Amino acid sequence: MTTLHARMPSRSPLERAFPFLRWLPLVTKQDLKADVIAGLTGAIIVLPQGVAYAMIAGMPAEYGLYTCIVPAIIAALFGSSHHLISGATAALSVIVFTTVSQFAAPGSPLFIQLALTLTLCAGIVQLLMGLMRFGAVVNFVSHSVVLGFTAGAAVVIAISQLKHLLGLSIVSGSTAIENLQLTLGALAQTDSKALLIGIATIAISVCVKTLWPKGPHMLIAMVGATLLALVIGDVALVGAMPNSLPAFSLPVADVVTVERMAMGIIAVALLGLVEAISIARSVAMKSGQLIDANQEFIGQGLSNMIGAFFSCYVSSGSFTRSGVNYTSGARTPCAAIFAAVFLAIILLFFAPYAAYIPIAGMAGILFVVAYNLIDIPHIIDIFRTDKKESVVLASTFVAAMLLHLELSIYVGMLLSLFFYLRRTSRPTIEFIDPRVYKVPEHLIPDTAIVRINGSVFYGSCQHLQRGLQACNAKHLIILGRGINFIDYTGAQMLANLVNRKQHTFYFCHMKATPLQALLSPGFSKTFSSLTFYKNAKEALATISVH
Repeated sequence: MTTLHARMPSRSPLERAFPFLRWLPLVTKQDLKADVIAGLTGAIIVLPQGVAYAMIAGMPAEYGLYTCIVPAIIAALFGSSHHLISGATAALSVIVFTTVSQFAAPGSPLFIQLALTLTLCAGIVQLLMGLMRFGAVVNFVSHSVVLGFTAGAAVVIAISQLKHLLGLSIVSGSTAIENLQLTLGALAQTDSKALLIGIATIAISVCVKTLWPKGPHMLIAMVGATLLALVIGDVALVGAMPNSLPAFSLPVADVVTVERMAMGIIAVALLGLVEAISIARSVAMKSGQLIDANQEFIGQGLSNMIGAFFSCYVSSGSFTRSGVNYTSGARTPCAAIFAAVFLAIILLFFAPYAAYIPIAGMAGILFVVAYNLIDIPHIIDIFRTDKKESVVLASTFVAAMLLHLELSIYVGMLLSLFFYLRRTSRPTIEFIDPRVYKVPEHLIPDTAIVRINGSVFYGSCQHLQRGLQACNAKHLIILGRGINFIDYTGAQMLANLVNRKQHTFYFCHMKATPLQALLSPGFSKTFSSLTFYKNAKEALATISVH
């Protein structure tokens, strides 16, 4: 099958602004047929997810479905991935709840308005990052941070839904630990009917997925829970959902509100981008498409900005829906548009039936969602192979339990940055035995050959200076093959060592960029008098002559 990417020419300025102009004219009838089938499959799968995620976010059920309609279309038109499907996600829904619930009661008009404000501001941040070509910034959010955060979000979701699974009427705490304490304290009030429905929902979902791996297991489980609730009776239900399309909405635009939610806004923006790029790249590895991270930033930013005015809260790429979209045979971004259209049709004609869905059943579905969020094999691999990344993962997870969820991202990012800076500030100084180069015996005590494996910059100067000064040899040969760059402070440190004349320095294998730094006007007086050798043998030959 010829991919859409293979048929696409280079981009014009107009196509850079409106990327859909590049691929839309190339869509064939065969592509559309495949995309319609994939879109219908995606719409069926997202129905229980959208309602469930809205519950996590503290929003009315219909807002979860709205978030899977408008943002999906905008992200498909302005993003770079041909298979990424955007919409409500579990992790972002938790952050929306933990951020906004500090200022308003979940489900209240003020809560909804603040959630839309959060969405608009996060979209602006994402769009600006895309326009400023900050696509590479997501690389600083390590995979361990994402794993730890998603595992933490999964536990936070599960704990938050315990009260619904048990049929308890208790208030929500500000952290996962507090929610767990409140739930344990009210166990005596457990509703056996709600518990039966919740456990039955989980069992149906697990059984269907085991027997029919590609089937809509959550949708079937939700139908089963609804039927069981009708038979049992007297259980809390989700309630009526309007059978209407996303309506125009107006976020709060005052500065005070934005300042109060600033930490949550940045966390949502970053996590949304990390989710979208990670999923897009994962699918692209199978499809062979090249992903433009900056364009994806723009697509995600626009989808959230526009979505905020159409009753949508924060959206990002959905791993489940994107994977199903690709495996269902989707060929172009039209599949995401078809999925949104089909979902809108379902919402118009079948929304009233959502009133019969039991809340305990939705809680059961969210337990299944939470379990699927935890990537156990990758977590085990990291704990087996990398101690530093294990600390990052574990710390992010613990922070998610003890703090507001959005703060756990910052904990993980700061730890990752700390270990990265610690590693780069301590480049290895490798001493090579001169005998390797067949040096005359009388030169060996006076000659040391040193390979520096890392850049010479302000963060590594102290470590390098200490290591080089500790060398007792008269002649010091520096192998610069492992030096990628030298900043001003690094050049100053090397110049000071040369001028002290404690050693006679010989620089070999210097790359163009670090060599240019040493010969810059500020240090040319020191280094222009030195000879830069191609290799250590040339430097040793000079030492032998002297």
